[in-house]
Amino acid sequence: MKKTFSLLHPKKNPERVADKIKFEIKKYIKRESNKERPTDVDFWDFDCRFGVSEEKAIVIHVSKINEHISKMVSDNAEEFYLEILSKPGIRGKKPEGESSVPGE
Repeated sequence: MKKTFSLLHPKKNPERVADKIKFEIKKYIKRESNKERPTDVDFWDFDCRFGVSEEKAIVIHVSKINEHISKMVSDNAEEFYLEILSKPGIRGKKPEGESSVPGE
């Protein structure tokens, strides 16, 4: 998904438009995550870029998309660019002696 989203709507305030955009992005990520994976792939990972325009977009983590959208709304931006590209992800093994439970 490479798209420029507009936060302006003649009858809706920007917060409601942003909620609709967040829901659309969530649906896209879920749809991409549910696609069939090749046999050597553990999960679908995502490369994300976010910015005022495509030229000014910076790399962000998927979990930070909603925060960046909310910041654009609070900054009274008219539109923003978001790029989400899926890629194969392979889980790595934890180093020896590292516990999955904190404090152990």
